[in-house]
Amino acid sequence: MKTKLAVFAVGLFAAAVPMLAHHSFSAEFDNSKPVKLQGTVTKIDWLNPHIWIYLDVKDPQTGQVASWQCEGGPPNTLTRNGWTKDAIKKGDTVSITGTHAKDASNTCNASSIVLPDGRHVFAGSSNPDAQKQP
Repeated sequence: MKTKLAVFAVGLFAAAVPMLAHHSFSAEFDNSKPVKLQGTVTKIDWLNPHIWIYLDVKDPQTGQVASWQCEGGPPNTLTRNGWTKDAIKKGDTVSITGTHAKDASNTCNASSIVLPDGRHVFAGSSNPDAQKQP
């Protein structure tokens, strides 16, 4: 009986671990620091629980390139909002509006994206203040 109880407890703990890793928007991003980025996509991870778009952004004043990573919503949310993983590819130029990370890294939570074909789409932001119509 003790063995079954121990196995159950370990299984319950293992199931809870992913929930502990998922933080709220306000824990990671500063709603008072909006960002607008335009850059070239270097990578896209179309995976649950959130997609990630990686892009190189050139500073218009200095000409220096900074690498950014932008969190989007879950793939299912994005598909329901009119786009798929094939909508953005490595080498595409996109514009992203979002919220800067609290740790001041080149990380943002994307609220809207202008796709290479010119469509404005909601990025599935977890920001409770994000508008679904960009």
